[in-house]
Amino acid sequence: MKKVMLKASLGVAVALASSQLLASGFALNEQSISSMGTGFAGRSSSAEDASTVFGNPAGMSRLKREQFTVGGAAVIAKTDISGPGSNLGGETDGDMVPVVGVPMGYYVKPIDDHWSVGFGVYVPFGLVTDYGSDDAARYWGKKSHVQVVTFQPTVSYAFNDKVSIGFGPTINRIEGELGSNLINPFTPGRNDGEVKIKGDDTAVGYNIGILVQATDRTRVGLTYHSMVDYKLEGKTRVSTPLIGPFNGNKFDATLKIKTPESVDLSVTHELDDQWTLYAGSTWTRWSRLKDITVQNDVPAPLAGSAFQTITEEQNWHDTWAHAIGASYKVNKEWVLRTGFTVDQAPTNNHDRSPRIPTGDRRIFSLGAGWSPNDDMTIDVAYSYLWEEDVKVNLASATKGSYRAKYENSAHGIGASLTYRF
Repeated sequence: MKKVMLKASLGVAVALASSQLLASGFALNEQSISSMGTGFAGRSSSAEDASTVFGNPAGMSRLKREQFTVGGAAVIAKTDISGPGSNLGGETDGDMVPVVGVPMGYYVKPIDDHWSVGFGVYVPFGLVTDYGSDDAARYWGKKSHVQVVTFQPTVSYAFNDKVSIGFGPTINRIEGELGSNLINPFTPGRNDGEVKIKGDDTAVGYNIGILVQATDRTRVGLTYHSMVDYKLEGKTRVSTPLIGPFNGNKFDATLKIKTPESVDLSVTHELDDQWTLYAGSTWTRWSRLKDITVQNDVPAPLAGSAFQTITEEQNWHDTWAHAIGASYKVNKEWVLRTGFTVDQAPTNNHDRSPRIPTGDRRIFSLGAGWSPNDDMTIDVAYSYLWEEDVKVNLASATKGSYRAKYENSAHGIGASLTYRF
């Protein structure tokens, strides 16, 4: 039973490695609705509105008026799970991801012909999964809730009308919560115990970008989002169906984890006064997540034992995402957008678990922008995501076996308002 408790404490870390949202790993893409409409192609080169604070801080130099952009996206995920499930029983029901909302807000103010300042609040990483108390996966990961909220003050400088740069430190707040069932050794699958873990931390990173007007109709952007190094500190609470030293107690837990750096290179090309083409590629260094180590402050009798430090292999690999898109300016008021994205999954077949049941994905996007006057623009977007089918095949002396096939898809919808002063 003690061994089961300790393995479950890894859940805070593993929870960070799972997402059914519209980017690979546990990253989110929904920081801009105008970019969402083109499948995030041209994210670092378009600079359509104040959301360029995230997409490319150098793009603030293109915004000649003070403005703010606020909005949000909702992700509606669907998962079909098939297969034998667990040898300890339980349902193999899908849809373990509830509807998730992703808010965002940005402000940009030009100071003169060279300098601009801005500020952004957005969610770069996050997930919610909830299998329920009777699901076959409950011993491997019953519930997870993790989010990172980022605050980014930003400055940009335009050397001339061709080249600009931008930089912003990021203040990142991470919070995580996990619940997992513990097996009752006398009646496996019934009257289970439970482990609940919470942790949080605040850490600093940065975003930096450059934007080049290569020709009269072509812009090239490059953005670097830094790695952020977290040390989550929290509590592990254990409730077991047996009387023992762990039942009902709380223990201090510490987890170190790094969210990966990424590089986005994109091109925006205006074919004519109506058509604009976008293309972009993003590299993410997920290989930083080779293993996860959790330190537990266990009672003195167990000090120095395997209960104090646990390492679990992850062996994620670096990924590429590629996107193409286009927009069509119908008239002064309306612009229509579309895009297509291919996005690799960082996981591997050997280490995949119910917390990370994702594969390579494809995303098709549509969007529109409506400007009833020169001061205001309302953007809307829709995305449909579908993944390759993946399988999970796990076995443990303390959690039984779990085998299942996952078929994942998701709908994303978003809207934002930009107002210029």
